[in-house]
Amino acid sequence: MPSMLTPLHRRVLVAGAAAVSIGLMVSGCGSKDKQDDTTTSGAKAAAGAFPVTIKSALGEAVIKDKPKRVVTLGQGSAETAIALGNVPVGIESYAWGSDKSGYLPWIHDAVTKSGGTLPKQFDGGEELDIEAITELEPDVILAPWSGITQKQYDILKDIAPTVAYPDKAWSTNWDQQIEIVSKALGQPEKAKELTAKIDKQLADAAASRPAYKNVTFSYIYTAGPGTLGVFKPEEQRVETLTKLGLKVDPVVNSFKETDGTDSALIGLENANKLSGSDIAFTFYTDEKTRKEIEAQPLYAAIPAVKKGALVYSADQPFVTASSMINPLTVPYSIERYLPMIDKAVAKAGK
Repeated sequence: MPSMLTPLHRRVLVAGAAAVSIGLMVSGCGSKDKQDDTTTSGAKAAAGAFPVTIKSALGEAVIKDKPKRVVTLGQGSAETAIALGNVPVGIESYAWGSDKSGYLPWIHDAVTKSGGTLPKQFDGGEELDIEAITELEPDVILAPWSGITQKQYDILKDIAPTVAYPDKAWSTNWDQQIEIVSKALGQPEKAKELTAKIDKQLADAAASRPAYKNVTFSYIYTAGPGTLGVFKPEEQRVETLTKLGLKVDPVVNSFKETDGTDSALIGLENANKLSGSDIAFTFYTDEKTRKEIEAQPLYAAIPAVKKGALVYSADQPFVTASSMINPLTVPYSIERYLPMIDKAVAKAGK
């Protein structure tokens, strides 16, 4: 999760450290009411026309020709580029969510199956490896869903046109990110196709589970013993589940969002307010952490937890994949998610 805790380095609660994990995970997605500030030059650059100008909160990227050597930072951009047929030459590494291959498994599988060359991985976040990026000689650097700073951006833009986030760090909506990446790679018409495909995959899964329509849920997280938070409906983890047909427990909307994170720290003392959640979702950085959290009386008393109707995982690749929506993570998550959800729904007696 720095992948998931991005700031996994990011908000995605991913983890080399539980705090980082939680940071990334919590930092996750932007809300749906955020506006797309990207613009294209000339007559709005029709399909693949260059140059293309994309404005961001950190500066303006002018991409003169169709990029061949792409570098991605943050999360999701690499997957979208791959889905568009452009395997990046370099990507930010996320050791926490990777498998034995050393890569996020959906990226490894997609690239190897296509016969492509796996991207070079480099350190990101606060320890961003500028030298490694320079050596890759990129034509464009894509970071629309990331936490790069103004200082980092000012260095990167001298290496290649750099596309940062349109509003705030880690606040770009998943479909907005697909639109930005598609535009930067000269395939703006593909954005709606990719988004529609993702929506169909989730809709098909929902159709196979009609019982989910009668199930309420909350997606909870902790920042360590004694804490409790919930992800809001706009957060990508939650949006994935609602697209699968589940209903967000109405109480979630009553909690005040914490600093634009699409989440709310409600405190363990308010655990009883989740009594309307038939099932609950969460994740743990490891089994030791799970045991510590679940040993807390107030946490254990949450109805969904008490009934065993808690969907959780400490599998790092799955936790990472299920924390974001993009062309590669959705199919990876769905096939693993459904059996887990089915068991929780049965435990809840729904």
